[in-house]
Amino acid sequence: MRLILAGATGLVGRHVLARALADPRVTHVVAPTRRPLPAHPNLDAPLVDFDALPADAAWWRADAVICALGTTMKTAGSRDAFRRVDHDYPLAIADLARRHGTPVYVLNSAMGADAQSRVFYNRVKGELESALRTRGFASLTLVRPGLIGGDRDERRLGETLATHLLRTLHPLLPRKWRINPAERIADALLDAALDPPAGVHVVASDALV
Repeated sequence: MRLILAGATGLVGRHVLARALADPRVTHVVAPTRRPLPAHPNLDAPLVDFDALPADAAWWRADAVICALGTTMKTAGSRDAFRRVDHDYPLAIADLARRHGTPVYVLNSAMGADAQSRVFYNRVKGELESALRTRGFASLTLVRPGLIGGDRDERRLGETLATHLLRTLHPLLPRKWRINPAERIADALLDAALDPPAGVHVVASDALV
């Protein structure tokens, strides 16, 4: 199968990319990115501007898209910038892929995604999910992790403190509040692309422990 992977340089995306390139069912991966990726015979990593994606690129036609794009308010610097990365870019990718006939879209979303939420982060995630439901994908999978465990390139103090706390409390916590390892999230994303369920499917955080 041919797979488009957005967000291949992030924590979860890196694990998806490694798994996809090692899986014999994946014949080719297109990973549009802002910075170069290591070369691989089955990888095409076009350098793109996500504010001006190449609408007519032939690589938009694929068997599935996995979107693992995401940032934080601190990194983005403003609400508008955060919305652009976590809502506008994933939706633009969905629209271009769908226009070229790609039937499957898999999103790394977030626990608590709700278009009606008073929490800005959750509302943006929920608004994206709601928009994706209207795009007509034969299969749409929304993976909703809680706190993601793993080694990031950037240090996030709040997440580091929360991770230490949740690890201490791990035996006492309900499954949905436990840390979700990046590897498990990547597995769920790739599984949904390789064996896509019909319609809309949600993978909750308690399935990612």
